[in-house]
Amino acid sequence: MSIISVGNVSLTLDKQRILNDISLDIRGNEIVGLIGPSGAGKTMLVKTIVGMQGCDTGNVELFGTKMPDRKILNNIGYMAQSDALYESLSAKDNIQFFGQLYDLEKRELNERMGYIAELFQLEEHLKKKVSAYSGGMKRRLSFGVALIHDPDLLILDEPTVGLDPMLRKSIWKELEELRNNGKTILVTTHVMDEAIKCDRLILIRDGAIIANGKPDELLAKYHVDKIEDVFLKSEGEQ
Repeated sequence: MSIISVGNVSLTLDKQRILNDISLDIRGNEIVGLIGPSGAGKTMLVKTIVGMQGCDTGNVELFGTKMPDRKILNNIGYMAQSDALYESLSAKDNIQFFGQLYDLEKRELNERMGYIAELFQLEEHLKKKVSAYSGGMKRRLSFGVALIHDPDLLILDEPTVGLDPMLRKSIWKELEELRNNGKTILVTTHVMDEAIKCDRLILIRDGAIIANGKPDELLAKYHVDKIEDVFLKSEGEQ
C-alpha cells in the first residue's frame, strides 16, 4: 500500500499556478527527497499533502485515506519551515504539551523527551524558555516535537536549516535508522549533500515534477556528476 499518494494535484493562488498536475507515489520504508529551487512549489505541495492547503483539482491520500482527515494526523510527524513553538514556555513544557496532544502516557512521554534531548543536543537547555533559543535551537526543538509520538510518517520541510554540519550528520544517521525501522520520510531540502542520501528524489520546478528516481539513476540518466546539474539538463530537454 502507498503511504502517500498524490493524484493530478493542481493549485492556483492569486491567479498564479503553484502546483501543476502533480502525481507521485511513496511507499513505506524509504526516504524521499523533494528538491527544487526557491519558489518551485515544495512547501505548498507539502502543505497540500498534510491537508493544510486545499487544491483545485486532484486528490491526496495518506495510508489509503483521503486527506484532509484529522484521524490520520496521529500517524504523521510534520515539521514546517517556520517553527510552531510556544516561546513563552520552556522546551520541556513544549515537548510535554505536544506529547499530551497525542495522549502519550507519562512514562512514554518522559522516554521520548530523553530521546529527543539527546538526539538534538538539548539536554542542558530543556528548562530554558524557547524565546531565549537561537534560530538553530528552535529548529532542533521543532524537529523533536515532530518525533514526539513516534509517527509512522515524517514530513519535514527544510529540517536542517541553520544546523551545524556535525548535528546534521547525526540527524541524517537517525533518519536512516528510522527508515530501517519501518518509517517513511518525505523531506524537502536545498542541500545537495543531503539530497544524495535519500533513497529517491523528486525534482520539482515551476510547480511541476521534472524528474523522479534514485540519485544514482538520475545522475546516470542525465549524464551528470551532481544532482543540481539535473535541473540544467532537464531544462535543455524541455
